[in-house]
Amino acid sequence: MKLISWNVNGIRACVKKGFLDYFREMDADIFCIQETKLQEGQIELELNGYYQFWNYAHKKGYSGTAIFTKIKPLSVSYGVGEFQEEPEGRIITLEFESYYLVNVYTPNSQRDLARLSYRLEWEDRLREYLSTLDNIKPVILCGDLNVAHQEIDLRNAKSNLGNSGFTIEERGKMTDLLKSGFVDSFRWIYPERAEAYSWWSYMNKVRERNIGWRIDYFIVSSKLCSLIEDAEIHSHVLGSDHCPVLLKAAFA
Repeated sequence: MKLISWNVNGIRACVKKGFLDYFREMDADIFCIQETKLQEGQIELELNGYYQFWNYAHKKGYSGTAIFTKIKPLSVSYGVGEFQEEPEGRIITLEFESYYLVNVYTPNSQRDLARLSYRLEWEDRLREYLSTLDNIKPVILCGDLNVAHQEIDLRNAKSNLGNSGFTIEERGKMTDLLKSGFVDSFRWIYPERAEAYSWWSYMNKVRERNIGWRIDYFIVSSKLCSLIEDAEIHSHVLGSDHCPVLLKAAFA
């Protein structure tokens, strides 16, 4: 099975930059996107053979997630547990026969960390939700998680320590998640691979020089580790300030 996750930073703009060419070339079984930045009816994607599920933010041109899947899910839900009212459109969960797929666009704590406390509460709710699901059947979590977990996951670790996405608190929440029975699939396969990033600033020549962060993930239940075949970062694919990440696995 082939799964892809991509923060497209505006699906309408990304479509104009080759999204559909990449989508068709990859022919993934499940394709998740984040930061769609639109409302219902603002785009129609002809994706033959795929079911489409969208979660729109109430605020126009902001946030939003979607999943395109060849496999019809048993159920679909939005939000986290009892937090079904999810005005920023950040989470979609699909239930399949042998696992749950959770597509997430984690809130950014913002440059001045004004949203850090909200972000940390979000992390606790998400971890509790994932653990609840994992008690029923294994979980695949994917998306822009807005954190570089370890120093190896960004180019300039020392100068970014304490900045949004690399605070001790945010990194600690990722550690807590992994300790609760989950695995970072990329680090499972490539524990020491450096300079492997999925996001770059739009500042001049930053992407060219690969001054990036790895903040897009496939996190899976530890009971699925033996089924992971590969994890890839498609840094050559343009169209967004993020690039797609891919998980190959022998999931049923």
